[in-house]
Amino acid sequence: RRQILEHLFKEGVMVVKKDYQACKHNELEDIPNIQVMMVLRSLASRNYLSEIYSWRWHYYTLTNEGIEYLREVLHLPAQVFPSTLTKQRPTRPALAPSEEGGKGKGKGKWDKADD
Repeated sequence: RRQILEHLFKEGVMVVKKDYQACKHNELEDIPNIQVMMVLRSLASRNYLSEIYSWRWHYYTLTNEGIEYLREVLHLPAQVFPSTLTKQRPTRPALAPSEEGGKGKGKGKWDKADD
């Protein structure tokens, strides 16, 4: 149960196939799928997760109450957030010039002088 909760908090989302006979979960290989399904169903019934079901797959996402609950259970500080809530850093600065020297190749008017 703890491993499931740690993975859920780290990722912020989790997907479970509705297959009761599956030997293992697709993300957590050493845990049976039925255990993952039941733990997430229990959390969803307490409104710690929002659930979407489509084509035999359950899609669970953490709610704000769920984040607070998992922080209490896992003894995590308030500064730690799931990866779905942390903003990713861009690979290049936003105001850096592009490789094309500033000449736009978009939907502008075509001009023979550009050739």
